Amino acid sequence: MNDQELKAQVFAVLKSIAPELEEGDIVAERPLRNQVDLDSMDWLNVLIGLHEKLRVDIPEADYGKLVTLENLLAYLRG
Repeated sequence: MNDQELKAQVFAVLKSIAPELEEGDIVAERPLRNQVDLDSMDWLNVLIGLHEKLRVDIPEADYGKLVTLENLLAYLRG
């Protein structure tokens, strides 16, 4: 999967939680939860959605590393 496809998959999951989200409004280097206004339960649902959609295990110990869209994409690429 290339970077564009990965980003599209991430935004599909984000939009399932926050349908009002506009991809162009997201700054990759800023905290994602703040930009999308996700509470902790919404963020957990995003991570679960990514796990289900991409078949990537995201251990709870790594949640703190996933702050920005940039961090999230880098993690999922790895």
